[in-house]
Amino acid sequence: MNVETFLRVLGADFYTGVPDSLLKAFVNELLHRYPNDPRHHIIAANEGNAAAIAAGYHLATGKIPVVYLQNSGEGNLVNPVASLLHPDVYAIPCIFVIGWRGEPGVHDEPQHVFQGKITRSLLDVLDIPSVVVRKDTTEADLRKARTTFDEALMAGRQVAFVIEKGALASERAIAWKNQYTLPRERALEMLLDDTGDAAIVATTGKASRELYELRERRGEGHGHDFLTVGSMGHASSIALGIALQRADARIYIVDGDGAALMHMGALAVIGQAQPKNLIHILIDNEAHESVGGFPTAAKNVNFAAVAKACGYRASYEAENEAELRKALVSLRTEEGPVLLVIHSAIGARNDLGRPRTTPQENKQAFMLH
Repeated sequence: MNVETFLRVLGADFYTGVPDSLLKAFVNELLHRYPNDPRHHIIAANEGNAAAIAAGYHLATGKIPVVYLQNSGEGNLVNPVASLLHPDVYAIPCIFVIGWRGEPGVHDEPQHVFQGKITRSLLDVLDIPSVVVRKDTTEADLRKARTTFDEALMAGRQVAFVIEKGALASERAIAWKNQYTLPRERALEMLLDDTGDAAIVATTGKASRELYELRERRGEGHGHDFLTVGSMGHASSIALGIALQRADARIYIVDGDGAALMHMGALAVIGQAQPKNLIHILIDNEAHESVGGFPTAAKNVNFAAVAKACGYRASYEAENEAELRKALVSLRTEEGPVLLVIHSAIGARNDLGRPRTTPQENKQAFMLH
């Protein structure tokens, strides 16, 4: 289905959410229609944040907002759906558009398989009626579903369109860039030259994939790295849990700007705990690159200053190889927690692969190391 048809049937004029690769055509169209206009479209930090923004829109206008997300973000929706939007509380209507990763019978990555199985049943538990938009769904089918949802929306309930892979199409494509030139993979390579036997906890997305392939090329094995293939935004908290129990080990976090924004409170908890062995590397390309390269709010965030304000002992920034090399030398003698923000270009190799080990194999190798 053409995404313009889908948007026309939704009939909304406010959208917020977290981008998903299955919704790339959808988000591209929104960014084209509403460039730099947060009154009509805003990319949120996480799905709960999006639901709350949508609630504010409804309170101000009386209209029905749309919240979009990958199904992995349903967990972040549970609290605001159950304690804010639900008819037993404030009865705030909302339309959810959910990318269905891990749909049963469709091959996907391990972190999406269980979430795919429970996507619609979780919506049922939350009392949210849903329909699946498939490749062969017609405009008439969609309008019928939208009409069926009207009664629920009028009663202050929420409804969901669950989007099958490839169901939405568009010829429109927006290529996002930033001002930086340092490739993320090169930054990671320089980091590995400096970390030695330290343990690394890497965030979900292309950073983990590049880290895996760098280890392969270097013949170093994968026991040093915990690749957080799902659970976006929680790599830093996983690393904190490790660092507090293993004061004898140097622990590095490889984070991303989108992930850091998603659960930014983790920085305050790290600052409070003061783990001397924790080094936080935040690769900031101002984009949700792994799901289409859509912009984050990071362009307006000074992560180095935020970390210091949260209690980190020191923070550094680098945007080229010379600055990165100098910062890495300084980190060798720094007590944590310390943050290094690496400003990198958007982009990855076209032939970038995925880890060939299972998450449980990764866990066992990491724990053994």
